[in-house]
Amino acid sequence: MVSLLRFLLAALLITQSHLGLADSDHDRARKAVEQGEVLPLQQILQKISKDYPGQVLEVELERENRAWVYEIKQLSASGVLTKLEVDAKTGAVIKHKSKKY
Repeated sequence: MVSLLRFLLAALLITQSHLGLADSDHDRARKAVEQGEVLPLQQILQKISKDYPGQVLEVELERENRAWVYEIKQLSASGVLTKLEVDAKTGAVIKHKSKKY
């Protein structure tokens, strides 16, 4: 019984700390948009959709070498998985890699 209680307490602490991190990441990203350091995701997706059409599977916003970068994974209708790195301030594609499935 004591082991079960310890396990549940540990699980609760891990979950709570993870939720706190998610909120701070979201707040950081929102603040970057509000301060004009980053374009909103919707604008980025509109800019890249002409050259890279597809269904967005995953998006991450990361700070790399003092610059914000959107990392976007998407799947085209023809089954091509594309990973893009996009300058979050300008919407320019920095790097792309595609693989057919």
